Parts: sequence; C-alpha cells; structure tokens
Amino acid sequence: MNLNEWLNQQVPQITSSLNEMNKQYIDIENSIGFVGRDRIYKIIDNFHEVLFPGVYTTEPADETKINVVSSNKLRETALDLRDIIEKVLIYNMEDSNPANCEKYCREQADKIVMDLINQFPAIRQMLQTDIQAAYNGDPAALSTEEILLSYPSIVAVYIHRVAHELYEMGVQIVPRIMSEYAHRLTGIDIHPGATIGESFFIDHGTGVVIGETCTIGKNVKIYQGVTLGALSFPLDGNGNPIKGIKRHPNIADNVVIYAGATILGGETNIGHDSVLGSNIWLTHSVPPYSRVYNSQPSPNISNSQMKNIEYHI
Repeated sequence: MNLNEWLNQQVPQITSSLNEMNKQYIDIENSIGFVGRDRIYKIIDNFHEVLFPGVYTTEPADETKINVVSSNKLRETALDLRDIIEKVLIYNMEDSNPANCEKYCREQADKIVMDLINQFPAIRQMLQTDIQAAYNGDPAALSTEEILLSYPSIVAVYIHRVAHELYEMGVQIVPRIMSEYAHRLTGIDIHPGATIGESFFIDHGTGVVIGETCTIGKNVKIYQGVTLGALSFPLDGNGNPIKGIKRHPNIADNVVIYAGATILGGETNIGHDSVLGSNIWLTHSVPPYSRVYNSQPSPNISNSQMKNIEYHI
C-alpha cells in the first residue's frame, strides 16, 4: 500500500476514531472551541488599537479619521465579544433547555460587554500609570513611547487589566484565554483573578508568575523570574484541590521584588515599602520596611553552612 492508498483508506477511520473519542470529553457542538480562542486573540488586538489609537493600528491614521476608525473597530469588536460571551453563558447554564436561557444569556452578554467598554477610559488611565512607572523605574528607558512600543510588561498588564474586568463580572473561560495569550506573547503569566493596583511595573518580565488570588498594591515593581504562588493545595474528601480559597500572597504598596524571588501562600503578607532580594524563598509574612535577602559569601562560613538570612529594618 502506498501513501495515497493509505490516505484514502485508513485516514477516514483514524479521524472517525478520534472524533468518537473526543465526544467523550469535549462538547464540540456547543463549546466555544479553538475557533473561539483565535477570535478572542483578535478581540484583544482590536481593543489594544482602540485604547492606543494610532499606536498599534496596522495602517497610519490621521487625527481627523482616528475617532471614526476607533469607533467602527470598537463596535465590530463589541459585537464579536458579545457573541462569544453569550455562547459561554449558554454552555455554562445548568438548564439544558436553550429556549429557557437564550434570551437571558443574550441580555447578560450585552450588559457585560457594555460594562467592560464603559471601563475603558479608567483602564486607559490606569495603564498610563503603568507606563509612567516603567519610565521612572528603568534608567534604560528614554521615553514613554519606547516603553509603550517595546516593553512586554505593558502588553501583559494591558491584557490583564481587560481580562480582570471580565473575571470580576463572572465570565468564564474568556479571561483565561486572554491571559494565556499574554503569556504566549510575553512570557509573563498573570491569572486574570489577580488584583493589581496602579503604577505596576514588571522589568524584563520573562518567567513571572502571579497567581489567581494574589493582591498587589500601588507602585509595585518586580523583576524577571518572580513567582507569587501557592504554598500548597488543600484537598477535599476525594483528594481533589479545593476551589475558590485564598492561596496566593498579598503585596502591599511600594514593594520591590528582585529577580528569581519566590513568595508563596495565601496568608503571606508583604508589608509596604519592603524590598525582597533575588532568589529568596519566602513563605511567611514580613512587616513594612523589611529588607529580605540571601546571606552573602563569607570566608568564615563554608558552603554547607550557608543559609537564608532575613533582615528587617
């Protein structure tokens, strides 16, 4: 049997087998599916253009046309997002009869999209504080335009601030797809449930992880490789992780966290104006104005005696 014969005779059987298998695990007909994922990527890109008109547009737009172009793109994108959210709401309705939920889900999807876009001026203003924080916090930055066009932090945080609004509205799936799009683009993994204050800056960014129940105050700066994660996963009687509990740390205002630091646990609170050094492992709270870092090499201490030392000032 040559390849052409095999393709004609065997491939239909293989694809049929795969489809039957998938039916056991995925509701292909009613799920938003991977086509929905790509549409959400496009929605995020369109919103980026609307929030920063003339900066991220694919073609130059003069000032007299920018309002028309942005308005048309926002209308089109809002309708597309509404359709996806409506489908998600229907998919997650406990009532399996679409006739009982179709009108309700359409109205809810309309409201969610309107509420989200009504927040765009506030989101844009918040993003400006993030851009300014990057400029103030990086001596290599020569202009805010450079930051806006080339810093991965701004892309990740922009997507997070949009995704977080949808998460707070109770929309499922969509915010996670948005956050994973940011992760794919920048290497920065921020769960949409994380609450992040203004003037937030991630320098370099690669490998940063911020968990779902993490809260971050104002004017916080973190470097690459930082993990704000969970210490452990409490299990239910069946051995499954318990959902919806506080698992990730709280970072207060004016904190700096250097590269490679790992801060874990839902009861871990980092006091305001603290500095956490590189490569530390921290699982308990520290008060305001703390300085936490690894001990430095000493000729009087062997490598086997080296250990983490925490300093509080």
